[in-house]
Amino acid sequence: MTEHIVVVGHGMVSHRFVSTLGSRYADTDLAVTVIGEEPDPAYDRVGLSAYVGAWERAALHLEDARHSADPRVTVRSGHLVTAIDRSARQVELDSGELISYDTLVLATGSRAFVPPVPGHDLPGCHVYRTLDDLDAIRAAAETAGPGAHGVVIGGGLLGIEAANALSLIGLTPHVVERNDRLMPVQVDGRGGALLGDLIRDRGIEVHLSVTDTVIEPRDGADGDGGVRVTLSGDDGETTAVEAAVVVFSVGVRPRDELARGAGLALAERGGVLTDRACRTSDPHVFAIGECAAIEGTCYGLVGPGYASAEVVAARLGDGPGADAEFTGADLATKLKLMGVDVASFGDAHGRTPGCLELVVDDPVTRTYSKLVLSDDALTLLGGVFVGDAGPYQLLKPLLGRTLPSSNPLSLITPGAAADGGGVGVESLPDDAQICSCNAVTKGTLRDAICGGACDVPALKACTRAGTSCGSCLPLMRQVLEAEGVEQSTALCEHFDQSRSELFEIVTVTGIRTFSGLIGRFGRGSGCDICKPTVASILASTSSDHVLDGEQASLQDTNDHFLANIQKNGTYSVVPRMPGGEVTADQLIVIGEIARDHDLYVKVTGGQRIDLFGARVEELPQIWRRLVDAGMESGHAYGKSLRTVKSCVGTSWCRYGQQDSVGMAVLLETRYRGLRAPHKIKMGVSGCARECAEARGKDVGVIATETGWNLYVGGNGGATPRHAQLLAGDLTDDQLIRYIDRTVMFYVRTAERLQRIAPWLESLEGGIDHLREVVCEDSLGLAAELEGRMESHVEGYVDEWAAVLDDPDKLGRFVSFINAPEAPDPTVQFEERDGRKVPVLLGSPSMPARV
Repeated sequence: MTEHIVVVGHGMVSHRFVSTLGSRYADTDLAVTVIGEEPDPAYDRVGLSAYVGAWERAALHLEDARHSADPRVTVRSGHLVTAIDRSARQVELDSGELISYDTLVLATGSRAFVPPVPGHDLPGCHVYRTLDDLDAIRAAAETAGPGAHGVVIGGGLLGIEAANALSLIGLTPHVVERNDRLMPVQVDGRGGALLGDLIRDRGIEVHLSVTDTVIEPRDGADGDGGVRVTLSGDDGETTAVEAAVVVFSVGVRPRDELARGAGLALAERGGVLTDRACRTSDPHVFAIGECAAIEGTCYGLVGPGYASAEVVAARLGDGPGADAEFTGADLATKLKLMGVDVASFGDAHGRTPGCLELVVDDPVTRTYSKLVLSDDALTLLGGVFVGDAGPYQLLKPLLGRTLPSSNPLSLITPGAAADGGGVGVESLPDDAQICSCNAVTKGTLRDAICGGACDVPALKACTRAGTSCGSCLPLMRQVLEAEGVEQSTALCEHFDQSRSELFEIVTVTGIRTFSGLIGRFGRGSGCDICKPTVASILASTSSDHVLDGEQASLQDTNDHFLANIQKNGTYSVVPRMPGGEVTADQLIVIGEIARDHDLYVKVTGGQRIDLFGARVEELPQIWRRLVDAGMESGHAYGKSLRTVKSCVGTSWCRYGQQDSVGMAVLLETRYRGLRAPHKIKMGVSGCARECAEARGKDVGVIATETGWNLYVGGNGGATPRHAQLLAGDLTDDQLIRYIDRTVMFYVRTAERLQRIAPWLESLEGGIDHLREVVCEDSLGLAAELEGRMESHVEGYVDEWAAVLDDPDKLGRFVSFINAPEAPDPTVQFEERDGRKVPVLLGSPSMPARV
């Protein structure tokens, strides 16, 4: 008999519940209906600020957001549940439709609280909670124009994130906090003071100890022309801010109105009252996430929400865990606010009687660290970090435990961030949480490692650790190392160095041959791993032709013949068409070549034309005609830039905001021929409609009204990824410089056959670190990276044309050295459905040779 489960709400916790339910009871006869009020399916509300600049809703959608992989699940987005009939076990939608349930799960979340200050309901006032909220804030900011101000009421975590969003939109942000410091729940007085200074340094005005706020219309009668925010401090001084928008971020309240209307028990301070099984006063109704008051307490973090979701998923079956209970919540916080590290855990304010506080307040490095200890200085009770949260990751799991060091102060002295402050992952007990978002302990990771998970991706797949905020990834790597799983960086058996290390060696020593490199830094004669890798490094660090001298013997088949080998031993030829542009005369030449050499013609997904079926001895003849027509190698055969896909932009499209074709041509012409650890694909879209699919590329560029947004780390393939926003509203010059730095930093530091997306994921600090390197020049490499790229651009020579001008290189393009004009008789074709296709040896269409 089918069990009908209705889930009201479709946020992150709801998504976790349905996903867990589906995997836990894969063979159970279930029918799950998920009803979401918002038009979007489940999305990453924790990462809401990432929507700013990209303005692409789908990028925030959680994996399989509509649960399309499970046919038992139906998602109804854009519908509001208006009533629950508990006696009939039905819910009613705003459309009047009735849906029956056997079990009802309330995951209605919370709503932003708006204090009743005068003017709070004017049109210029907003909350910071949903994608629609951010769209409304953006529209107001665009109407106000550059130089306008925005006010955020609330100086907590979300308030500072909202201020950052206003800054990215183009407003001058002001943060208003009634307490004497920012983030008063997480940090103490001195930590809050430093945080305020660091935030002010980033262009945000901070107003503290504000006792009264009044909002009035500025120009229009109803606030459409902006508002005037008058702030009164506890010192009696008054400040007025003329603002385009006001954003309230002063906390949330549980969405319990539906439960209230159904007569379910509520907690004293709001929220649907549940027991530790997350069951409400009705045994057929559960509550999870922010709407649930578990034994009277509401938790506003995603980690406890996920825990409650998994408790209910376990309770709905009769297998292991059917008696699961909510056992508490990790309320620790670690985040990077506008480039400023902030972390707190446990008794951050030192409220435990008799506790000791150890503080390192460094005005030079502008960092603040505090540990709260028991009165005997042996047990860790809490901590606060501002400016540098390096020690947090290893200290937080020790909360409530005996410290491993006899000198606790050494744990937070300068340098602790680099070496864990003397605390190693081996000192953590098995029940210490490594991933607090998903409640994954060190013991769980160890069990997974013993079961064969030998790297971070495998651990993520089988434990879910590191799949939410990602801050625990460095610690996961340390667990692997502590368990004796050596994360070797050796390129192969002939080189102990990694690719990036060999790149530096070649750069510093000036070695230009494989024999010279392996003679000094390796062993043996090399293999099919190190030879092409070194060949790529040599090509990346000079403008020498890949077939010059010793380098020719290092190339794999594709690079050796400057064409893609196909399944029957023939080759495909792909001329470059920057931005997809091609002249009529060039199209005619391509057609004539295809006709004369009897080639199969295919338009590629990268806006180019591929000619299939060329024999090796025909390649120079084909290249000559293409070069004479003004075309060159498209490097479809190399680990290098392939294409820069483009829409038509302002040239033709009525929606275009910038010249996307011109920019695509510029980028493709600039980076053509650059050898890299893996292929590179780029895209340039002329507006947010994204016709060039730029966010699915290694490097993506999307036009805005004022410039370009730059994205990195996207790709299709077996593991698709959306690119992440690196910088927004860039000028042409800024865009080129940032791409130069990004691509050359990738070429310099990535490992063999590592595309930009996994390279970015492997970077310590991820996109934030890359942004610091590229946009802020944190490593002082900007000039060097730009210089290397300029050297590549100036030294570029078309590889096809260079072969045609060199008789020695031309001599390589034959099937038989002793009969240069003779074609390979084993290469044959047949026609299927009007298409020319290769015939393989031993296939039914061709007898095998003896």
